[in-house]
Amino acid sequence: MKTIQDATKNIITFRDARDWKKFHNPKDISLSLVLEATEVMEHFQWKSKAEIEKYVKNNKEDIGLELADVLYWVLLMSH
Repeated sequence: MKTIQDATKNIITFRDARDWKKFHNPKDISLSLVLEATEVMEHFQWKSKAEIEKYVKNNKEDIGLELADVLYWVLLMSH
């Protein structure tokens, strides 16, 4: 993807192909955004700085997937 607009277009296409638009209102989108953000936070909960540095090196892909979920909801909501 080259731009935020491209990413947003792909998200809308993905959503529309599944007929999910009827479920996507500002309240529910914002709730989904918060839920995904908490999944990011779980990766760091109760870890010291040293533990986080090691954890990030070993779990970068998983953290990235959660961040992608957050971005999905941010772009959908901003659309």
